[in-house]
Amino acid sequence: MFTGIDEVDWASLRHAYGSAEDVPALLRCLASADRAEREVALDELYGSVHHQGNVYDSTLACVPFLFSLVAREEVPDRGGLVELLASIGTVGADGGSTLAGAAVHARAEVFASLAGDPDPGVRRAVPGALVRFLDQPACVLALLWQRVTVERDDRVLLALTEALGLFVRQHPADAAPAIGLLTEHSGPPYGPGLRLAALGQLALSAPERLPDDLVPTAVRLLRDRSAHRPDVPVHPETDTLVGRIRRLRPSDEEGSHLLRTLHNALGDRVGDRIALLTGQLTSPDPIDRYNAVWMSAGLFRGWRGDHAGPVALIGAQLGAEEDQLRDAAVSVLAELFELAAPAADALDALLTARPGLQVHRWERGAPTLGGALKALARSGDPRAVPALADVLAGPVVPDDLGHAVVHLGPAAAPLAPALRRRLGRVAPDDPDAADRALPLLAALAALGDTEAAPEVLRLLRVAREPVVGQALRTLGSLGTSVRPVAPLVRDLLDSQHAIAAADALWSLEGDETVALPVLLRELAGARSGHRAAAGALARLGPAARSALPGLHRMTGSDRVRERVSAACALWRIGGDPVPVLPVFRAAWTTSPHTRGPIARCLADMGPAGAPLWDLLETEVASVRRHMARRGGFGSHDIPEDEGLLRVCREVLVRR
Repeated sequence: MFTGIDEVDWASLRHAYGSAEDVPALLRCLASADRAEREVALDELYGSVHHQGNVYDSTLACVPFLFSLVAREEVPDRGGLVELLASIGTVGADGGSTLAGAAVHARAEVFASLAGDPDPGVRRAVPGALVRFLDQPACVLALLWQRVTVERDDRVLLALTEALGLFVRQHPADAAPAIGLLTEHSGPPYGPGLRLAALGQLALSAPERLPDDLVPTAVRLLRDRSAHRPDVPVHPETDTLVGRIRRLRPSDEEGSHLLRTLHNALGDRVGDRIALLTGQLTSPDPIDRYNAVWMSAGLFRGWRGDHAGPVALIGAQLGAEEDQLRDAAVSVLAELFELAAPAADALDALLTARPGLQVHRWERGAPTLGGALKALARSGDPRAVPALADVLAGPVVPDDLGHAVVHLGPAAAPLAPALRRRLGRVAPDDPDAADRALPLLAALAALGDTEAAPEVLRLLRVAREPVVGQALRTLGSLGTSVRPVAPLVRDLLDSQHAIAAADALWSLEGDETVALPVLLRELAGARSGHRAAAGALARLGPAARSALPGLHRMTGSDRVRERVSAACALWRIGGDPVPVLPVFRAAWTTSPHTRGPIARCLADMGPAGAPLWDLLETEVASVRRHMARRGGFGSHDIPEDEGLLRVCREVLVRR
């Protein structure tokens, strides 16, 4: 297995953490009789020679020895080594990945020899590797076909089914027999798990072969499978990364994977996906419902639609006896903001029954607002106000409470005195002053609490950025009612907070002779302040006409956000749509994150924005969220997208 390993100059090779001289010992540990030792070695190899999917010269040097290991039946856990080789061999754009892909392709015949290995873990890992790396489509298809006819392990059959789907996508010219086999396996007499797997692969690879009653069929198969769920192999507990990941996986990882594959394959068929999710969430099996709750998060984040039904069903899980199911439902609902409204009754009932959930105390780190209370407040439900008042009156007040208050609007006005008192306890020299003050300042600004001015001024005098910036914005939001504080704000016009100070002064006094020169200076100064200056100038409106030349130049910026900010200011100051609309159209198409501010400006433009109404019509008709992207969402992407839709619809209704 290790012939020649000591002849490699490992010390001269590199991995993610420097010299690769530790790699030979790790490779030898992969053949150890001790399970924990093997898992630690695999952990270390993923973390060093294949760190975050990268490859190094040491990675290439490992490939022959990994192939030698997987070819020896006496080596345990070889399925994990096949998966490591497949991951290493995935060809990327850089030269190292290309060389790694070539190295695995060159030895892909080994995978063919392992297709009938006695170890089911190896047989599960091999089919996908065969399709990816053996460049002989006819041979691969024949081998997969042969294995399907003789295999008796259900989990291996699922892997073979997925490999057939991958074959269809990679070799469309040779795909007909594989599609036929998938179609055959999607119906009786095959078992529900295999049929679900086949349906998922057909949805990915040959959707025209799906049955018309796909969703009812999938839900029925899921329930049949759950009633006779296969036993999951129990592994000895090991204190390794692999062991920890194993413990964190869903208790029915296979079922979760089958349904997630089908969901992802259905893509923009949002109606079908909602119906499928509804079937999952109404399953009598709590494990199915648990998997469905987590699956719903991807649907809600990425796709628009009538989600009220599934959200209400997720709310129904808050009364479940299973802690994991209830906690999963709370986690998902807390990220939905206004979309969580159909679950508000269930959230309120949970908080009433279990007030201890108002605050979450972590083993490490500061306490935070409990997920159920956060979800209720973010949904805008006024029933969150008494619970938030209880928290503010209690001994532990999470720093993030103010962020939840922002979403409650005027209903949260009774909280203002307690928020002011809390702000008064923030020590400006506290290292955590920003974490404590910023949410409170934002909440008081949202409430328009003029009585907060003394506490805001206290921070304005002695605090540091970013507290000063938010304090100025809070004062500005309070408007002329706190005009007496203007002299203190004026003292900051020559500081690093000049733009925020000028903006606040305009709100406090409405005197452009004070604010405008400062904003013009900043517009002509360091580029880092251009967007903020343009935003403040836009709020001055026609009083800032002398800024028009600079804003016109800014529309030629190489940064799209600067161009959009300048164009918005041009309209609000000059009222001329001609230089504005081309900037908006180009940015809307190329940079979806600019659509929110553009839509709000178009709402102000009225009929002058009519040449761009086609963009709004297309946006409203799209089922894909405008910020949806690979790699997940930010915490406020759903409310931003819903806000965009709301503005687009308002413009189109008024036209």
